Amino acid sequence: MTSEPSVTAYPDAEGGPTRALLEQMIACASVTPEDAGCSELIRDALTPLGFSCEHFDAGGVRNTWLRIGSRAPLFVFAGHTDVVPTGPLERWSSPPFVPTVRDGLLYGRGAADMKSGLCAMVTATRRFLERETLDGSIAFLLTSDEEGPARHGTRHVMQQLLARDVRPDFAVVGEASSVGTLGDRIMIGRRGSLNLRLRVDGRQGHVAYPHRVDNPIHRISRAMAELANEHWDDGDEDFPPTSFQVSNLNAGTGATNVVPGSAEALCNFRHSPVTSATALMARSERIIAKHCPDYVAEWTVSGDPFVTQRGSLTRAAAEAIQTVTGLTPEMSTAGGTSDARFIAPAGAQVVEIGPINASIHQIDEHVRIADLDPLARIYQALLGKLVLASG
Repeated sequence: MTSEPSVTAYPDAEGGPTRALLEQMIACASVTPEDAGCSELIRDALTPLGFSCEHFDAGGVRNTWLRIGSRAPLFVFAGHTDVVPTGPLERWSSPPFVPTVRDGLLYGRGAADMKSGLCAMVTATRRFLERETLDGSIAFLLTSDEEGPARHGTRHVMQQLLARDVRPDFAVVGEASSVGTLGDRIMIGRRGSLNLRLRVDGRQGHVAYPHRVDNPIHRISRAMAELANEHWDDGDEDFPPTSFQVSNLNAGTGATNVVPGSAEALCNFRHSPVTSATALMARSERIIAKHCPDYVAEWTVSGDPFVTQRGSLTRAAAEAIQTVTGLTPEMSTAGGTSDARFIAPAGAQVVEIGPINASIHQIDEHVRIADLDPLARIYQALLGKLVLASG
């Protein structure tokens, strides 16, 4: 696989076949965990090229695995067809599931996160297979459970694949990774996400008799303050220091003259590999116990931190972006979690490359039409560098 890839220029400001497929996908109201026909659109585009198709559905989630080829290396395009809820419809400039063009932008829920990435992957794959000889395998891993709990989606598919000893060598997730310009950033890892639900019990009573009450709000507040001020670690060359945030704090009976009997907080840690989830739990509970003698802590790991070391995939990704856009992308681990966290533990090199993320999850989500074809060409160049037959 030493031949230089052939990446035909497709100067198409109207978005070409990627836009055509994207408009069909936006019209599918695939609010998580619904797929609403999105995966069928991708299946129908790929099976004529020789892809096999099977489903790993679970828990009401549509999971689709499409593959062509049986040899290594196995290159996987991964992504989700589900989208977040629209929010107030009256605040949208146009209906969220009616693809609408204004001023060079294509509007609709999922336009950027992440149906445009999936559609560009389809275009890239079709163009590659029409022009090149495949050396290895190409697969698509699609799920409708990324924006939700993410219990029955990519996590479940990877369990099924590993049970068959199917292990991706390379994976590209089409999340909206770009910040200001298409291709200015490649995600090479993500921080771990650790959730805490903390309930602190006290003694309810009249506010006028403080000697008869034990105010759980006071106790939980002191614990939260110390957790927020704690220096957890310094991070490392790929990750910032661990952060702690309180997202919800609930207590009270609704009356001004009653001390409640309990208080509850929802908290989250975003952490690097420097400090494990286990270590964070232990340190946190030591702090909590100092202030709250009667508490219950429920911990949930949403994802462990991971990073793809600089190597063949990161190098190919940077070169592909530079070929198409002229940019030298930043390598980053910022932001939230993605389904890459379920693929990386299988030993795959994983990166995330996609459109500009400025409007994701917002009212009037959109993607630049002029970015659709270049994004497809970036993906096509990646295929050419990693699964192109030599000679």
